[in-house]
Amino acid sequence: MNSSESTATPAQHKGTSTALSFKEKLGYGLGDTASHFVWDMVGFWLLFFYTDIYKIPAAAAGTIMLVARFWDMASDPLMGIISDRTRTRWGKFRPYILFTAIPYAVLAVLTFTTPDLGETGRIIYAGATYVLLMTAYTAINLPYSSLAAVMTSDSYERAGLNTYRFICAFGGQFVVTGLALTLANFFGRGDKAQGFQYTLVLFGILSVIFFFITFATTRERVQPSTALPSSIKEDVKNLFKNRPWIILACVGIVSFVMFAMQNAVVAYYFKYYIRNEESVQLFNVLGTVALIVALPFSKPLAKRFGNRNVFIGSSLISGLFFIAIYLPGPNDIVTIYTLNILAKIAYAPAVPLLWTMIADSSDYSEWKTGRRATGLYFSAATFAQKAGWGIGAAIAGWLLTVFNYVPNVTQSASALLGIKLLVSVIPGILYMSCAVFMIFYTIDAKTTEKMKLDLDARRDSVR
Repeated sequence: MNSSESTATPAQHKGTSTALSFKEKLGYGLGDTASHFVWDMVGFWLLFFYTDIYKIPAAAAGTIMLVARFWDMASDPLMGIISDRTRTRWGKFRPYILFTAIPYAVLAVLTFTTPDLGETGRIIYAGATYVLLMTAYTAINLPYSSLAAVMTSDSYERAGLNTYRFICAFGGQFVVTGLALTLANFFGRGDKAQGFQYTLVLFGILSVIFFFITFATTRERVQPSTALPSSIKEDVKNLFKNRPWIILACVGIVSFVMFAMQNAVVAYYFKYYIRNEESVQLFNVLGTVALIVALPFSKPLAKRFGNRNVFIGSSLISGLFFIAIYLPGPNDIVTIYTLNILAKIAYAPAVPLLWTMIADSSDYSEWKTGRRATGLYFSAATFAQKAGWGIGAAIAGWLLTVFNYVPNVTQSASALLGIKLLVSVIPGILYMSCAVFMIFYTIDAKTTEKMKLDLDARRDSVR
């Protein structure tokens, strides 16, 4: 039991500031484990799968991932608007977790399926299944992310909830990055295409089970503090007048571009630069363990230094460690592993804080305008996440082409240089740039506490 649970007064167990139980936090967290079973297969393996297994040109594969982002520009805010206006006995957001889990899993399997259609047909099939999978991801993950903002109104309780979320999320990442190649080899028995497909069947089944657990163990408590008429126009207008939200959207896009780029290329890095393809699993596993170990420091650091300052320090320090990965030679594997571990330890505390601050920016809008649009605000987060992954993977695919990458052959010096830069210097600089954006983020601890008190008072008055 954490400190917020053990010292809660009876008053704290009423209404929107209820201290969340371990069961509810864990149940919520397992939803992100479910997401990561599929999401990390896309983030870590899909570009490699497209180029080296499904035989799609790298530039075409990157373009597929970018084009899907234009559809996301419409689907993400649309899903936010729809979920904000959903009224069921289960709440606004939980029903989508229940009813979209199975379509999400099925589309994940289809995305890693390889029908023999010729090069043009393969590109079209890959594009169609990827867009549909990202649409399903929006339909389930946006309501899932929004759910945290309505389970409690306490910012530090949200930070604790999001810590559970990302420990579970990186648990899913641990499984995917540590076992994906092993499972693909086991299921494929020499046929990598079949191996990846069967691996996604397994991960898809686990994903559905965990999403169902999330639905069953969580509750929605926070209601709007006023009963203003529904207005999409006003909600969107308030969104783009919300400076903290705009800053967080920019930070989200840049940080996800950084990690998408690095994660998409790390398999190439170990296959062609280190010349030991299987070692990528240990690299990813050690990085994920470092994230899981360091995540619990997020909440106490935020209480001591504030959300913004922790995020700034995290992005600067971890960015430097990522840049340093460029320096070791292919035989200096211990240094490469060590730098990655240090980068992930420095990065970890910022992970739950980004989502906590997005919930705070939603409260900020309600505090200023009287209107609550949680789903719309979190649509920015899911769009930033997918835009970042799409743009990062697209840039990776294009730059591999520019640096003359050719699949399944010994790479030229130019190609190896490009692969090294995409794993180290370029993502490191991008992540450090997030610190510049966060300097202008204005919701500090004092403002957060005042917002909570004022909004709780308004909600009590309309009950």
